[in-house]
Amino acid sequence: MNKKFTKLITSAAMTTAILASTGCFAITEDKEMSLSITDKAVSLIRSIETGDQAPVAYINPEKYIQHNLAVGDGLAGFGAVLQALPKGSAKADVKRAFQDGEYVVLHTNYNFFGPKVGFDIFRFEEGLIVEHWDNLAEKTEPNPSGRTQLDGPTEIRDLDKTLVNKQIIAGFVETILIKGEMDKITDYIGTEEQNYLQHNAAIGDGLGALGAALGALAEQGVPMVYTQNHKILGQGNFVLSISEGQFLNEHVAFYDLFRLEGGKIVEHWDTIETIPAKADWKNENGKFNF
Repeated sequence: MNKKFTKLITSAAMTTAILASTGCFAITEDKEMSLSITDKAVSLIRSIETGDQAPVAYINPEKYIQHNLAVGDGLAGFGAVLQALPKGSAKADVKRAFQDGEYVVLHTNYNFFGPKVGFDIFRFEEGLIVEHWDNLAEKTEPNPSGRTQLDGPTEIRDLDKTLVNKQIIAGFVETILIKGEMDKITDYIGTEEQNYLQHNAAIGDGLGALGAALGALAEQGVPMVYTQNHKILGQGNFVLSISEGQFLNEHVAFYDLFRLEGGKIVEHWDTIETIPAKADWKNENGKFNF
């Protein structure tokens, strides 16, 4: 999963003991108090590449819950993944970061057992990370409109519109993605090609390209189906939707990031990750369970 700090430990068994040791990765109280929880999450992810040990102090070793189903629970599972990384291979470049209450969302360019794009969600209690979710996708070539999975605007704006924008996305997911009421899509997205910028690896800009792609999937007998939304997180003009459904006849998690302007969706990024069969889970925490 996306927990990887290459030089932190030498064995999974040592991980919990090291991180629970209050003196090992001490950060001064003044420095810790000066950092927002977004800063802490970004520092933690960046340390995957840099090997900086200090940000591990931002994890609560007694409460850490893992929702990546390919990783064992707690810090022991975390340590086991770190050991498996080829030395010097990990890269982590955070492109977008925002906070919604106790949650921080990161959108990151990874090299983690190969080039990937990932969303990470961290939940904090009393300034420390206690829970983590993620969704990863393989890195691809630019889409038909020449956009990549990560490029585009990053600035958080319109903080006063956070609640309204979250409500818009909640409505879009329920009405369009789950219920399939496509006749209402222009309530959420403008009709001109330039009104909807697309970063999905297989789809170009505009509603026409989106409709054509969804139609082609349906004709092939592998429709993209959203069955349940689990969480909406946002700050200002960026809103992330976490949903469950089927894609290419696989049980998947959909992470959809939207940028909004003037009450409409104007840009979209996503990752789709297959959820393994329960017999293959390495923890019992579930992919969602927010």
